[in-house]
Amino acid sequence: MAEKQYKARLVKLGITLFLTYMSVALALPVVSVFVTEKLELSNWQGGLAVGISFVATILSRKFAGNYADLRSSRIGTLSGIVLYVLAAGLCLVSAIDEIQVMPAFIILLGGRLCLGFGESMTMVGISNWAFILIGAERSGRILSVIGMAMYGAFAVGSPLGLLLYQQAGFSWVMLASMIMSLLGFLLIRNFPEVAQPVKTSIRRSFLGIIRKIWREGMVVCLQGVGFAVIGAFVSLYFMSRHWPYAGIGLVLFGAGFVFCRVVFGGLPDRIGGVRVAVVSMLVETAGQLLLWLAPGYGYALLGALLTGLGCSMIFPAMGSEVVKRVAPELRGTAFGAFAMFQDVAYAFSAPLAGYFADHSGYPVVFTIGFVAALAGLLITSVIYLSVAREDRFKYKRG
Repeated sequence: MAEKQYKARLVKLGITLFLTYMSVALALPVVSVFVTEKLELSNWQGGLAVGISFVATILSRKFAGNYADLRSSRIGTLSGIVLYVLAAGLCLVSAIDEIQVMPAFIILLGGRLCLGFGESMTMVGISNWAFILIGAERSGRILSVIGMAMYGAFAVGSPLGLLLYQQAGFSWVMLASMIMSLLGFLLIRNFPEVAQPVKTSIRRSFLGIIRKIWREGMVVCLQGVGFAVIGAFVSLYFMSRHWPYAGIGLVLFGAGFVFCRVVFGGLPDRIGGVRVAVVSMLVETAGQLLLWLAPGYGYALLGALLTGLGCSMIFPAMGSEVVKRVAPELRGTAFGAFAMFQDVAYAFSAPLAGYFADHSGYPVVFTIGFVAALAGLLITSVIYLSVAREDRFKYKRG
């Protein structure tokens, strides 16, 4: 495929993902605030409302991967966008004043579950679509663009969602989510279907695929803890300390994330994903440590920036290793399994961190993020040493 053609296709898919992922990004910093301020429930319930969407994503990854592999990446993507719209509608209903607190909370949880299912179908569908259209040999670049679209949406959508919430209320955040998803649907609705890879007799169980990629998966899981606690609690953390610029922490995180994806997006394809991941985990660990121990908002903002810089390349770095290790007809399923590890972090980090925040204050959530990042750094270092030994063995045999 000509360079210009593949780039044009990748850009269109990336823009679609950016627009639709705004549904996730606009709500992420707002849901916990809505639950604690408007519904007057506890921090752990706010964390539950954030995390439950990722539980739905975990439970639907296998289905989304199989659907993309065996049926249609295009239809899977469009179905996911429709679920985004439904999710925003349910969350909009939960903000109606006449509805009592607990029914409103249950409706909100229902909307967040729909959002999680929609995110699974959309991201796996678009990713597999790109692998087929553009080629797995460019997997590092594909995953970089996908991540840049997602976290570019996060960088723009999170502070915008917080501003909309503060100025106009939760309902307007949900209306904006619906509009962005519909724009994405209109952009991609006429994009051509692609032929699925030729099927062979190769079949591997979902559990078998997880066994094959669990080390790479654990790295993105532990990396995702830092992302989850920043997204759910950094604004509340700033507010609790009476610091200014509560929304700027999210902007800096997203800016650092996108900067790395733009500048270093092709690095995993050139030097290998494991090398990139080791450096990235080290930077994220430093960022979480700064957020945990920050004596003032300047240090906390720097910690948010470093976390964004560190988180940025870990998913495409590890993902490029996963995609290259599986047969073409299993890539959608393998990618779904790999992404599921990150979903686990998103699903459980926020409610767990919220529970500890209720008892020990907001800094403790970044203690959790620091410990997870440090563990991820250790695992990545072990993988790097293992790969280095394998390379030396192959060199000696050659």
